[in-house]
Amino acid sequence: MTEALITGAVALTVCMINNHFEQRSLRAQNDKAAALVAYRLEQLEQKVQAHNHLVERMYHVEERTQIQEERIKAANRRITDLEKERKAYE
Repeated sequence: MTEALITGAVALTVCMINNHFEQRSLRAQNDKAAALVAYRLEQLEQKVQAHNHLVERMYHVEERTQIQEERIKAANRRITDLEKERKAYE
């Protein structure tokens, strides 16, 4: 009977030790995975910021382009008006 108790106690102790090291191994793997996810998320955030910055810059470029196009149209109208006035004097 004592041999059975000793065998049971040893088996229980071995299982507890095994479980402890399994938990440590799983924690280490989870920490690595969490660090990788954090790194990838940081990289993605940087890409999103760069994209948003580009969108803002393009918005300003389009605004300036529109203003320049309006100025060109106004200048062309003035030139046309001046040409009409010149022809009227001739």
